[in-house]
Amino acid sequence: MAGPRLEPELARQLFFEGAAVVVLGVPEGTEFGIDYSSWAVGPRFRGVKMIPPGLHFVHCSAGRAGGGRETGPRTGFFLSLQRREVRVLRWDAATEAVGPAPPGAGEAEAFRENLREMDPFLGPYPYETLKKWVSLSSFISEAAMEKLQPESGRICAFSEVLPVAAGRHSRDRAEQRLPPVDTECRSYAEGLARLPRMEPRAGTQIRFTELPKQMYPDGATPEEITRHSMDLSYALERVMSQRYASQPLGLLAELQFAFICFLIGNVYDAFEHWKRLLNILCRSEDAIGKYQDLYVNLISVLYHQLNEIPADFFVDIVSQDNFLTSTLQRSCSETVVSVGHW
Repeated sequence: MAGPRLEPELARQLFFEGAAVVVLGVPEGTEFGIDYSSWAVGPRFRGVKMIPPGLHFVHCSAGRAGGGRETGPRTGFFLSLQRREVRVLRWDAATEAVGPAPPGAGEAEAFRENLREMDPFLGPYPYETLKKWVSLSSFISEAAMEKLQPESGRICAFSEVLPVAAGRHSRDRAEQRLPPVDTECRSYAEGLARLPRMEPRAGTQIRFTELPKQMYPDGATPEEITRHSMDLSYALERVMSQRYASQPLGLLAELQFAFICFLIGNVYDAFEHWKRLLNILCRSEDAIGKYQDLYVNLISVLYHQLNEIPADFFVDIVSQDNFLTSTLQRSCSETVVSVGHW
């Protein structure tokens, strides 16, 4: 966890005034990270010190048997730290993830009092990436984090799913109109159709705002359908009415939350939400005058997000529909022009 050396006096101040995350029981070889940085855990690792107060994203990936660089799926969670706070986390072998330690009698206070003794086992927060992290999370308040984070408190790269209905016996498959398992499968589509319907385990989904699938009001005329399909201001108003009617900038917090969950948490569903939400924002031309502050700040948010997208992102992930190229070149340029008029 080495990085650029800080001035001794500054390092001393950060050690006593910054927060600390003590992590207990993490197996050697696990990938552990906070915010934009991660490291392979060694035998002396017990956590991270000198953490600036505010919102942070803690994440880990279990190491595989036999060593090597291969790790398991990433899991993580957001937490808000106060000045001089000590937060204790423990490794859960069953889930292969870290989480808040069970409440103990003064455990955090004991670690705070013995922080000097813990110092050799705590890695310093990587201040060289702090500006990058702040630029990606600038609108996410503790309240926004609490609303968006799953009820389970854990964000997983792969959704935990359960079958909607039982399918262990032939009669169960017959009731769901699924073909018997011993019949020949003649196509990929048929193979998918044979799979039982699945849904995420309750409490594990990120609580994003539900985005409308229909972009026009019920009973709209053909002319209105065309207009609302070209300018998505009606859809944006529906999104705003759910959570952000009184705080429009809160929508940028959700956009940043989704981007971080995808970029750092490896949650592909978060990327899909980010993409759909960005599409609505960039194609709502009539709404720009009403939400001027929102759109002025959206430009800054996108600037920092696009700086973090890997060079091959456009080709490997979205080349099938060229979403970023078409949406940002066409719609965001119109947004910049419209904001300039106001």
